[in-house]
Amino acid sequence: MTTVQREVSAEQARQVAEAARESEWRKPSFGRQLFLGRLRMDLIHPWPQPAPNPDAEQFLQKLGEYVSTEVDGAAIERDARIPDEVFHGLAELGAFGMKIDPAYGGLGLSHLDYCRALTLAGSVSPAIGALLSAHQSIGVPQPLKLFGTKEQKQRFLPRLAAGEVSAFLLTEPDVGSDPARMGATATPVEGGYRLNGVKLWATNGTVATLLVVMAMVPKGEGRRGGITAFVVEGDAEGVTVEHRNAFLGLRGLENSVTRFHDVFVPAENVIGGEGQGLKIALSTLNTGRLSLPAMCVGASKWSLSVARQWSQQRVQWGRPVGRHEAVATKIAFIAATTYGMESMLDLCCMLADDDRNDFRIEAALVKLYGSELAWRVADELVQIRGGRGYESADSLAARGEKAIGVEQLLRDLRINRIFEGSTEIMHLFIAREAVDQHLSVAGALIDPKSSVGAKGRALLRATGFYARWLPTLAVGRGTFGGYRRFGPLAKHVRWAERAARRLARNTFQGMARWQGKLEHRQAFLGRVVDIGAELFAIAAVCSRATASGRPEERELADLFCHQSRGRIAILEHALWNNTDAADVAVARKVLAGDHTALEAGIIGPPDQGEWVSTWTPGPSTATDTRRRIPPR
Repeated sequence: MTTVQREVSAEQARQVAEAARESEWRKPSFGRQLFLGRLRMDLIHPWPQPAPNPDAEQFLQKLGEYVSTEVDGAAIERDARIPDEVFHGLAELGAFGMKIDPAYGGLGLSHLDYCRALTLAGSVSPAIGALLSAHQSIGVPQPLKLFGTKEQKQRFLPRLAAGEVSAFLLTEPDVGSDPARMGATATPVEGGYRLNGVKLWATNGTVATLLVVMAMVPKGEGRRGGITAFVVEGDAEGVTVEHRNAFLGLRGLENSVTRFHDVFVPAENVIGGEGQGLKIALSTLNTGRLSLPAMCVGASKWSLSVARQWSQQRVQWGRPVGRHEAVATKIAFIAATTYGMESMLDLCCMLADDDRNDFRIEAALVKLYGSELAWRVADELVQIRGGRGYESADSLAARGEKAIGVEQLLRDLRINRIFEGSTEIMHLFIAREAVDQHLSVAGALIDPKSSVGAKGRALLRATGFYARWLPTLAVGRGTFGGYRRFGPLAKHVRWAERAARRLARNTFQGMARWQGKLEHRQAFLGRVVDIGAELFAIAAVCSRATASGRPEERELADLFCHQSRGRIAILEHALWNNTDAADVAVARKVLAGDHTALEAGIIGPPDQGEWVSTWTPGPSTATDTRRRIPPR
């Protein structure tokens, strides 16, 4: 069996990704300045104060009442299925149109209110949170909002606001974060295109009636070609949902393998023009990534509630377990982390709602940070609950205890470190943005393909830039003053300003040491990004707690900052004191088979099947597993 797949070199793949990224910085960016060693608190403080929206508050109240009384999260988990009536109920509330403009039948919620809604719904059923998020954050509504024509919006958005479901189809069996190798094709024909290919892991794919599909258009005379985004009718001839995928968690997720065989797509269904697909996908994810940490925040809030109540009731060694230091430190970590994550998310949402900001780095940071920290929160909750944390909710209920599904929470949260950019890919994505200024002034100096003339011009630019920039990282009060306005938290803001300068110095040192090979020092870059995420979190909590004026918030912010500073100290030490080189050397030997003796004494994994499934063009031979929600 052969698979349709474009073979591309590492350089070609890099060029495709580089061409798709937004290369200009037209608006202020706290994240960009942070990685340059400038803690621009003036960009995020005073804490933004969004205007009250009574309509949004009314919707959130109705949504909360509905999911708390009409949605059985445990049943969705058991049955691996969101009931038809829940789809109808959410549609009647307007939940499928939260991000769609009222002119097209939607609610037009702000990013902040939209994420509040996802936090609320996801706390009852993470599968519902994923359904609504995939539909609106990366499905048809968001790409059309950003790049669609007026005619496209009028045709499709009212359907989606009324309750039809959408999905986003980019990934393929052998193509994930490397879209240059995409195998799906869209061949130009009279009036449109013929779409062929197989897409994997399409969230909502089994229930979606409208799809955003990415496919490669061949270059031709008068045609740009390249990766292109299309709106495709889910019930078009030639579309087959071949399989519904089942996962470790999110068992109610309707996730598909979808085949396209000679599917005709009208030319008017192209979004943004030929060759713009990857740029559309990346732009969509800038805001789409905010939905994922919204559900992480909801999970952390739920974890805090469980930890608090359980640790008050469970008595060991003569007192509640929460009064034992070993458990108390875990509860404090959950509380402080929840406050930190919520502060980052709320700030990112308000930056996104304010058109004056470029928030692409901040959105990526909160996705990365939220998914990693929420997983740690859930892991600590399992430990606090002990054996009950490992026991299923149904089993607990069967013997008369509260049906607290902590093990389900752990399973549901694990995917967030992979969804919408794995932690490793997010590290590289953010690192590329973090060094953008350096590459713009000195990139030609470290590019072996640069001409002598290009290197000379780059040298002049770099000399001027670094002569001005480097001294700001070593002497003086830094780039920000006025710490007293933060009261008791001023010490943390001042510390973060110094740490930002250290981060910039370390990044520059890494560039000087490894030059063009820095991109291969992925562990180093990952630590740089993680430090940046912690500093962004410190800045966010200090701004929020100062604005609130509430002593209990200042207490949480102070604790969070101390915990964050401890994590930063470890990361800073590991920048230059690590086993990265030895790790790589041993990994290469493992891959070469030098250490297979370590695998002796077990019954190995099954031999049947392929590590990566393959596909061939042609009509589907599988039974269609699509699901359609009947009208009420």
